[in-house]
Amino acid sequence: MAKNEKLFDMFSPTSTEDWVAKINVDLKGADFNKKLVWRTNEGFEVQPFYRRDDLKEIPHMGTLPGQFPYVRGTRDNNDWLIRQQIQGNTPEELNKEALHVIDRGVDSIGVHLSKDVTYSDMETIFNDIDLKKVEVNISCCMGKAVEVAKLFVEYLTARGAVEDFRGSIDFNPFKRLLKHGLPFPKDLKAEAIALYDVVKPVKNLRCFAVDSFMLNNAGAYITQELGYALSWGAEWMTLLTEAGLTPCEASSRIKFNMGISSNYFMELAKFRAARMLWAEIVKAYGAEDECCKMMVHAVTSQFNQTIYDAHVNLLRSQTETMSAALAGVDSIETLPFDLQYKKPDEFSERIARNQQLLLREESHLNKVVDPAGGSYYIEHLTASIAKVAWELFCKTEEEGGFLSLLEKGEIQKKVNESGVKRHIDVARRKEILLGTNQYPNFNEKALDKIEKDGCACGCGCSAEVTDGAVEALNFDRAASQFEQLRLDTERSGKRPKVFMLTIGNLAMRLARAQFSANFFGCAGYEIIDNIGFNSVKEGVDAALEKGADVVVLCSSDDEYATYAPEAFKELAGRAMFVIAGAPACMDELKAQGIEEFIHVRVNVLDTLVKFNAKLLK
Repeated sequence: MAKNEKLFDMFSPTSTEDWVAKINVDLKGADFNKKLVWRTNEGFEVQPFYRRDDLKEIPHMGTLPGQFPYVRGTRDNNDWLIRQQIQGNTPEELNKEALHVIDRGVDSIGVHLSKDVTYSDMETIFNDIDLKKVEVNISCCMGKAVEVAKLFVEYLTARGAVEDFRGSIDFNPFKRLLKHGLPFPKDLKAEAIALYDVVKPVKNLRCFAVDSFMLNNAGAYITQELGYALSWGAEWMTLLTEAGLTPCEASSRIKFNMGISSNYFMELAKFRAARMLWAEIVKAYGAEDECCKMMVHAVTSQFNQTIYDAHVNLLRSQTETMSAALAGVDSIETLPFDLQYKKPDEFSERIARNQQLLLREESHLNKVVDPAGGSYYIEHLTASIAKVAWELFCKTEEEGGFLSLLEKGEIQKKVNESGVKRHIDVARRKEILLGTNQYPNFNEKALDKIEKDGCACGCGCSAEVTDGAVEALNFDRAASQFEQLRLDTERSGKRPKVFMLTIGNLAMRLARAQFSANFFGCAGYEIIDNIGFNSVKEGVDAALEKGADVVVLCSSDDEYATYAPEAFKELAGRAMFVIAGAPACMDELKAQGIEEFIHVRVNVLDTLVKFNAKLLK
């Protein structure tokens, strides 16, 4: 090869059409769209491959980090803040915990202040904390934001931290409608302006919250959370500008607190799309480019956290944290893995903050701005998510805006519908929760480790709708129904035995035994697996000797026509009989009295509920 010859000059260009033609040859007649195109729940399709040509129609291509519309980030660095919520029953305990976590790498703290907090409490809580370096984010009881803000601003002034402080007061008057279906009890506009007047001297104190993580925790899809978050933010912009604030004054006080689901690339793209769309919205109000920057705090999801196999929550939250970090958010809170069944302890809180410290100090994700920029796949996801979320935003605005639809319960209803669909997908294993509806730890017990008050499953009861209220969000986690099923097994004092009667074709019997073990393990049953039997009678005898409550025949479809009737007759009702699979002879077998078949198309949850009803009597 000549010295100046480029390697790829030796190959002729390959068009997208050529690639598709080659793929169709390899598919051997299977439909390309059905086989390879991913139809997402977010409302758009994802192709199996992307090329440079796919970026030509994306308008934000060519912009740099820090440039409008900020899809690539609002800063010239990617150094996010690590937040942790501090716990304590007294001001002294809160201060001790805050100093403890700050000393261990946290540079942003969250603290909930009670309704009767005093200036003296402020002095105690924030004693010895460098408020010029540590971000402070305060939440308080409903209707107390102005009172708390007055005390906090007074304290910041006394500390000489007004100019350098950064943080937030979470004023979320929409929370009552979202959680309980009840409106804010005060004049919203008057309360908002009163709060603004109080915090005005502190430039970097944001106070108007867009807490869309609540939608995430209720099971909203990614585009749904983003679309409603944008409408929520626009509600603040309209309310504040109509009250006399300039667009820059309004936008500089709004903070987005968004959730992160475990859909890694989608979430990364969501935050990029969010910045871009929010910049366009604020620009439409007449704000300067600098005022169109979105401030985003991201918190890992509670919707996909589990009680059983809880350490898997660490894996989920790690990928969630990583996607948010790579997306360039301003701060992240990684929730402790044991949050759903107990008050997090020193170990779980340490691990949670170290998850972020590892990404920052060891993986150096803070060193590269927008590392996903230019990726054909992620740029296309960003544009696709933006398109669907924008359509939802426009529809919400056309129908009266965020607050109007909240007061009618429409937004809560739409999010709850998504939550119901996701629960059904979990029940049918279309959405996987490792350790819960797939690959459970068969022998794990959880009843004794649940310390939280509330519903029996430890998932937190959903708010009840009272007279005169609209529909509220349902915060039942994705795993809650499976966990209830398994806890029912534990409480019963019984543990049904499921025996795998493996016979015939080696590959099929092993595969179906594994499938069946995972299936019944989701209910906490004892699984008795076997290598294989030489005859049906030998297998049945072994099952009865073990005291099996359920016998699962595991073989190939072709062999079921012979083995199933023989096993059913030999068992003679001494245990429940199940066939692993959906053989072509299923109707003939049903005609002989065989009723139970488990396979990939059945609703796992409903099936196990039915088994529990029979076995736990």
